[in-house]
Amino acid sequence: MKLVTIDSIPGANFEVLGMVRGTTVQSKNVGKDFMAGMKTLVGGELKGYTEMLVEARQIATKRMVDDAESMGADAVIGVRYGSSAIMQGAAEVIAYGTAVRIIE
Repeated sequence: MKLVTIDSIPGANFEVLGMVRGTTVQSKNVGKDFMAGMKTLVGGELKGYTEMLVEARQIATKRMVDDAESMGADAVIGVRYGSSAIMQGAAEVIAYGTAVRIIE
């Protein structure tokens, strides 16, 4: 499955199948949340949250790809990510784009 952030695939003709998306809500455990709170006192990267968001993007991307494959897509164009805080220590990540079938 080809994933691109641009709105077309150079040199390819394609049929638009529709919008696809994948979403997840991830959280860290209380211990990591406490440690992140302590880290804010001295500054620096909150590695536990970085890892949480990387994992969430991977899950959301896989769910988006699964959605595209169920439509018979060869690629997803215009891929975008969004995130929002759901509550302290938890975030929603969404991956979305347009599923297309490449015409040869």
